[in-house]
Amino acid sequence: MAVDLALLSARVHTLEPGAPPVSAVAITGGEIVALGDDAAVREACDARTELVDARGLTVVPGLVDAHIHALRGALRLVGADCSQARSPREVHAALAAEQRRVIADGGSWVRGHSLRYDALGPGGLHHELLTAALGDAPAFVTLNDFHTALATPAALRAAGLERGGAPLEGSAEVVVRDGAPTGELREEVAMDLVRDVLPPLGAARSRQLIVDGLRRLNAMGLTGAHVMDGTLATHDLLRELEAAGELCLRLVVPFQVDHDTSAEAFAELLAARDARGELWRGGVLKFYADGVVETGTAWLEEPDAHGRVTEPLWPDPARYAETVARGSAAGFQCATHAIGDRAVRAAAEAYVATGAARERRHRIEHLETMADEQVARIAAAGIVTSMQAIHQQWSLPDGSDPWSQALGPQRAERAFRMGDLRRAGAPVALGSDWPVASADPRLGLAWARLRRPPGDPAFAQLQPAQCLSAREALEGYTTQAAWAVGEEALSGRIAPGLRADLTAFAGDPLELGGDDLPALPVALTVVGGRVVHRA
Repeated sequence: MAVDLALLSARVHTLEPGAPPVSAVAITGGEIVALGDDAAVREACDARTELVDARGLTVVPGLVDAHIHALRGALRLVGADCSQARSPREVHAALAAEQRRVIADGGSWVRGHSLRYDALGPGGLHHELLTAALGDAPAFVTLNDFHTALATPAALRAAGLERGGAPLEGSAEVVVRDGAPTGELREEVAMDLVRDVLPPLGAARSRQLIVDGLRRLNAMGLTGAHVMDGTLATHDLLRELEAAGELCLRLVVPFQVDHDTSAEAFAELLAARDARGELWRGGVLKFYADGVVETGTAWLEEPDAHGRVTEPLWPDPARYAETVARGSAAGFQCATHAIGDRAVRAAAEAYVATGAARERRHRIEHLETMADEQVARIAAAGIVTSMQAIHQQWSLPDGSDPWSQALGPQRAERAFRMGDLRRAGAPVALGSDWPVASADPRLGLAWARLRRPPGDPAFAQLQPAQCLSAREALEGYTTQAAWAVGEEALSGRIAPGLRADLTAFAGDPLELGGDDLPALPVALTVVGGRVVHRA
């Protein structure tokens, strides 16, 4: 047996219960073939083996982001980055700088992204925030949740929305106040009305943005991801990237199914259930039960604290449940975006009704607030949960942030119940929802353990009873992520016969405090036995 790659003199966390300590890993043909001490692994090597001196490094199973928009997201982070702006003045400065760049390039449309709700100022979500900096230029800026956008009057005119347009189904809306559109666009259906008239990025630039984005994920230590917005065209792109040797991440890519997906289109998706390559596969359907808390599009059991009666994204919830049942019967795993407590309940009820929640590993994404009975029900039904601890970065201990204010104190205290779910026996896979939040798993690990900003111990923890231990957090990106897609026999641990997907740090993430994790260097990332990042 020829060994292609061997890591020697490392500290290795196999995450195999009861496994003896090892310091070396041998890899052949993309598979782990041997573990042991340095001497034992060296015996299996020959002159063709690439030997890596991993002295001082800690090797863990390859980290997987269980909820990310790695492909579409790369195309959405174009234009002014507003993520660091904390006031209207700072938003204006970022947009004005982008406008100067656009004009110098001969363009007119101004784009921006990652605008924070707490930077809006007293005017709230209104196009005046943009026109104060840009005048009458056409502009389109997405909020940091990527469920909401702001457009200037010129952009609305270009899209034929100067009067607001026809009513949209579900919670999607071109918001109109006093007979005129405010510029606020809620949910994808509304945002796409303006996106459709944006100047195209072009195929070559789009492809390069995606490839560069995947490489950045490798540099953060990620070896895989569950990409939550696939289409048939996405699968075509993955085939092209893999054929060109540019796919450097192992991807599970669900098909997105919306309330207006036609019967013909849905049948096409079902027919492509088994589409796959060496590093990617489908077999999952992704649904949206609701939107986000801040704009009142999350589906809640009771009206939010502003008196808004929230609605599901699917105007007919029974049809959502029927579609889930059809997908499950066709052999698909189902994943549902459910942020509000009513949305979480609807997803759980739909999964239980299929009779195959445990078998198919049906999963719920986000679960930002939910009642005690739903925690117990999800665990009892074998439903997988997929959560993003890093989303709490926009919450404040005093409840003065837009998310907490909209929910009210009782529901805000039931936030991101990762600890309760783990204790109840439910799988909890961790991810980022990038580009909503940073994809860096070191930040995600830190937030899961600390429930506060890393490096700021004076910041009061947010629901400290929900903190995960160091091992539980690491499992969220490894063993639990593998379980979430039914791949626990293939990955998530380090053992002979499993995939050679590994992440090596310049320190031990299980021994370091949570505050030190974001600065922990990623030394090596290995996907399928191939080194895709080396510091």
